[in-house]
Amino acid sequence: MAHFAELDDQHVVVRVIVVSNEDAGSLPGLAGEAFCTNLLGGRWKQTSYNTHGGVHYSPATNQPDDGVPLRKNYAGVGYSYDETRDAFIPPSPFASWVLNEDTCVWDPPVPRPTESAPEEWFYQWDEPTRNWVVVARIQP
Repeated sequence: MAHFAELDDQHVVVRVIVVSNEDAGSLPGLAGEAFCTNLLGGRWKQTSYNTHGGVHYSPATNQPDDGVPLRKNYAGVGYSYDETRDAFIPPSPFASWVLNEDTCVWDPPVPRPTESAPEEWFYQWDEPTRNWVVVARIQP
């Protein structure tokens, strides 16, 4: 199965559809995009369900593999398509977060804390303080 994202005039994703490989054609990318355009109109770009942050993940293990990442991230409604980077970029979750140019994913200005203790801490971003706050703690 192949996934395709429809773009509006501002290069924002308005929908993502799944097309069988037989319908999309044996050639990836442009043939499938042309199929979508001919059938539905609009402008389409192929996207990979197995790509995030510029890394391809195995659908069987959800671990990075040797697959070719496509357009940095799997497209979602509201994502933007950047032609220069040939990448789908999600909306920024917070005004203070910065776009990582390598992954096309938004990074917080302060890294999320990591714990070495056996307890699990759950953090949430607090935009007014521009920092992480603990919202829960689970002990083993």
